[in-house]
Amino acid sequence: MTAPTSNTNLNRLDAIIVLGYPADGDGNPTPEQLSRVTEGVREYERGIAPRLIMTGGAVHNGFAEAEVMARTAEADGIPESAIVKETQARDTIENACYAVRIMQAHGWRSAEVISSGYHLPRAGLIFGRMPVEWRTHAAPALEPESAGMSAAETAMETLKTVRYLVYAKWAEKCEL
Repeated sequence: MTAPTSNTNLNRLDAIIVLGYPADGDGNPTPEQLSRVTEGVREYERGIAPRLIMTGGAVHNGFAEAEVMARTAEADGIPESAIVKETQARDTIENACYAVRIMQAHGWRSAEVISSGYHLPRAGLIFGRMPVEWRTHAAPALEPESAGMSAAETAMETLKTVRYLVYAKWAEKCEL
């Protein structure tokens, strides 16, 4: 089974969803988080969508991922009015669920989902269950050593994907 990458052919979408990644212990963006935000900013500037949804809570430290990502996007020139912050999500399922809830509340029906390339297969499986039109878009690695995953990172992503596939079949966490 291969993970879906899209369910739409739209060129212009309602939102760009940037999936969270932890900030460092001082509340600054890490290279991986910065990569995702930078790609979201690029796509916004290309006119893919008129708004960014930054999603991610304070899971790994005291800093909400969405807050740090929003500050980074604003520093790159994105107006605060074009950024929606979702600060409660603790994992990729909640990133998708809460972002789609925001979309539905505003009448938005389509989104580009930005994350690191290794994360997009799992994100695609999750968004494939959401009632919106979507496509994935990989953020390029900013550091050469982060371009490839270590064996431990690959194993962890595989375990998280398997966990999702097994868990999601009998107990969907997202109620829209």
